[in-house]
Amino acid sequence: MGKNRLTRKAHDAITQLSKEGDELAALGNDQAAYDKYSEAWDLVPEDKANWEASTWLLGAIGELQFRRGSFEKALNTYLRAVQCPNGLGNPYIHLRIGQCQLELGNTNGASDNLTRAYMGAGEEIFEKEDAKYLAHLRTILLPPAG
Repeated sequence: MGKNRLTRKAHDAITQLSKEGDELAALGNDQAAYDKYSEAWDLVPEDKANWEASTWLLGAIGELQFRRGSFEKALNTYLRAVQCPNGLGNPYIHLRIGQCQLELGNTNGASDNLTRAYMGAGEEIFEKEDAKYLAHLRTILLPPAG
């Protein structure tokens, strides 16, 4: 899993499409945002898992799927993202994987990934999330000794 550099032209096009997708997503226009991210995804060279752009594009697509409640699709998207540069160990990606797994009833996978998110970013990463995810994490983490 290498870290390749895109050509300036490809980087600029992917960045612009991603920015447009982000703006559309912020407005709640998820389908148009998805279309922009997909257009950007098509510009990522093969083997897509070797490109850092894949990590953030998959993260953005996964977010749309997560917001829609398509937890299985979101989980699969985020699992692809962890195979890309800087994906494994990314607290946000692990947060979403853990949340998806909890929603799908896989408490072991949820526990592992929610712990990774917590270890990477602290309790703050849970602040804007449904309280049930932090509550689940608290059932498995031991308080500090003393």
